[in-house]
Amino acid sequence: MLLFPSFSNLCLANAVEPLRAANTLSKKPLYRWTHVGLDAGPVRSSSGLPVTPDTALSGLAGADYLLVMPSYGHRDFAKPATLRALRAAARRCGAVGGLDTGSLLLAAAGLMDGYRATSHWDVLDEFAEGWPEVEVVPDRVVIDRDRVSCGGATTTLELMLELIAQHHGPMLSLDVAALFMHGERPAAPAAPPGLARDRVLRAAAALMRRHLEPPLPIPEIARRLGISQRGLEMRCRAAAGRTPQGLYAAIRMAEAQRLVQDTTLSVTEIAGRVGYADASAMTRMFRRQFGVTPQALRTR
Repeated sequence: MLLFPSFSNLCLANAVEPLRAANTLSKKPLYRWTHVGLDAGPVRSSSGLPVTPDTALSGLAGADYLLVMPSYGHRDFAKPATLRALRAAARRCGAVGGLDTGSLLLAAAGLMDGYRATSHWDVLDEFAEGWPEVEVVPDRVVIDRDRVSCGGATTTLELMLELIAQHHGPMLSLDVAALFMHGERPAAPAAPPGLARDRVLRAAAALMRRHLEPPLPIPEIARRLGISQRGLEMRCRAAAGRTPQGLYAAIRMAEAQRLVQDTTLSVTEIAGRVGYADASAMTRMFRRQFGVTPQALRTR
């Protein structure tokens, strides 16, 4: 587990705990793992938790999998010395994986060329545009030969469950998933109404986030969720206090704000990426949402 400063605690836990659970449930040492840093000093997570690596990357003799975990600030880590170290380490390891934004760092090192890969939804466009040699797909988990990748902290658990299933069979993977209460329960009316509404809201929001350009029609979102449009509207109002259209607009504006702050894209390009054909219409909505224009926010 190669940790970079500001790595995600949740991503690390979702990578390691399933392996620990597989060992516990099977009563066998199926997995061993090592925490690795670029050097030997402690690495602090995004929440300030320090982890002291077992070894520096240069001292890693080899591994079946080298899982790269930069999370926040991945662009700052793509320095020539780091990319050379990644390439050298990859030659000593059986497979290489990018967790969260790790696949972008691997792509910068040339280690994803000719492979299918994914990353966090917030950086998928950046990934696809920056590295055309990589087949970037909007999947939660991708396993392509000796390259693995996933979209974020919670999808790391899904990746590890898939690897456990490949290594030791589906039953152990199911047992590990059950230990962490992972997976959908049957859609039974016994589920508390609030929880059922929240699940629908989360599923609807996930669809909206993945379809910003162009946006999906609300009836199509309802169809994909297996409910009526009226049912979707009722659940959105009950769980979020807004219509599906209002929820979609908020998600699009949040992405526009992120692009204004984190990229150098023009306002016109940002408008297109969040589903607006007219940049001025996007700017008006942005101002209503945040009380400032995109240009003024970027100047700040």
